[in-house]
Amino acid sequence: MTNKVYGKIGMASPIVFLTTYVILSSMRPEYSMFTKAISELGSVDAPKKWIWNSFGYILTGLLIAIYSFGLYKNMAIEKSSKLPLYGILLSGVFMAIAGIFPGDFNNRESTTMLLHTVGSFGSYIFFLIGAFTYPKLMNKTDYWKKAKKPTLIFTYLTIVFGAWAFIFPNIPALGQRIVFFFYFLWIFYTAIKLFNHQKENPVNNTA
Repeated sequence: MTNKVYGKIGMASPIVFLTTYVILSSMRPEYSMFTKAISELGSVDAPKKWIWNSFGYILTGLLIAIYSFGLYKNMAIEKSSKLPLYGILLSGVFMAIAGIFPGDFNNRESTTMLLHTVGSFGSYIFFLIGAFTYPKLMNKTDYWKKAKKPTLIFTYLTIVFGAWAFIFPNIPALGQRIVFFFYFLWIFYTAIKLFNHQKENPVNNTA
């Protein structure tokens, strides 16, 4: 596949996620973005759980996993570390796992809740691995070097807002949404860069 195809796949992932979220959350008047976790749209007792889990998590996660190959292929040179590839790839895979196993928020020790939690935390942990190892690859070309600072800012902001629930315990879920926002901003931003990358730039040996 070409850069443009991979770029479109990457850009589609946050669009699918956001569209599914807006539609399903608007259908539940009692669902609050301030107090309800995103995963509660797909919890075991949610009215349309499989719509959310199928599109919000599984399809979105698979799109990210596919996109990861195109992003890595575009930047990697001989003997490049595969950690950036594995990080974003597994972030998408674990997001899909979170959708396969709906969360049971009334029984947090249940098997499905534990597997859902593994998927959720695994997705974020692997994202951090990918996001913090990609800058080294980005330094290899002038084109991608410009993306290093913005992507690192997005990554650090996911960490900063990850502490939201401890600072604002009355509205803990809002912080989760901000973390998701910067997570998907990282994906969308790099996807746009990939889509617009017509050819490889020469390595800047003076950097």
